[in-house]
Amino acid sequence: MERIEYGDHPSQFGELYRPSGPSRGVVVVIHGGFWKAQYDLSLGRPLAESLAEQGWTAWNLEYRRVGEGAGGGGGVPETLDDVAAGIDALADVAGVDLDTVVTLGHSAGGHLAAWAASRGRFGRWSERVTVSAVISQAGVLDLQAAHDQRLGSGAVERFLGRPPGAADASADPRQQLPLDVPVWCVHGRADDIVPIGQSEEYVAAATAAGAAAELVAVDGDHFTVIDPSSEAWARTLAVLDVIG
Repeated sequence: MERIEYGDHPSQFGELYRPSGPSRGVVVVIHGGFWKAQYDLSLGRPLAESLAEQGWTAWNLEYRRVGEGAGGGGGVPETLDDVAAGIDALADVAGVDLDTVVTLGHSAGGHLAAWAASRGRFGRWSERVTVSAVISQAGVLDLQAAHDQRLGSGAVERFLGRPPGAADASADPRQQLPLDVPVWCVHGRADDIVPIGQSEEYVAAATAAGAAAELVAVDGDHFTVIDPSSEAWARTLAVLDVIG
């Protein structure tokens, strides 16, 4: 594993895991935790290790989150700035093939993974590295619905700095449909932290808009999807087999 910094803030870095043989492409692992500072990229390390074993280059990305301390200073737009810069930083890493770049994120990381695929539409963010496909794991994909449901005890309002609305199209994946790349939404049927309706409704809206999107419903709760020993993770690896 190689730690690479993409900025001066303590949270502006990532951990690069390379496979032992030829790389199938890059998977950007974006951890969740309702964008809160107390959660960090340690959540993504088991997935990054598994991905490298499967022949992928894994980029386990850290970013500024909402709150105080070394992990704080995030929210909109800072968290989005970091995810964009962190992905684009791959362009400067030697020996990384960027023909296939998949963003894979859990919970709030699922939000960021889907958002990253459309960031180039907005003038604030560059797109030196283009996202080829998105895998959202129990993702928060509709900020308005998540706010209305009080997911994360008001996490959306803290992340945006205000209640969500039409003015937040640059931050809300639901308002960015249709995407130009395929999206797979892996979600546990028993998830009571981010209900599966977030993925069901996103996929329905995406396909109605002409985009490629698929729901992968699995047994288990919110955290089953990030357990490398689970059937849910095996299903996720199968999706990656389709992509690359």
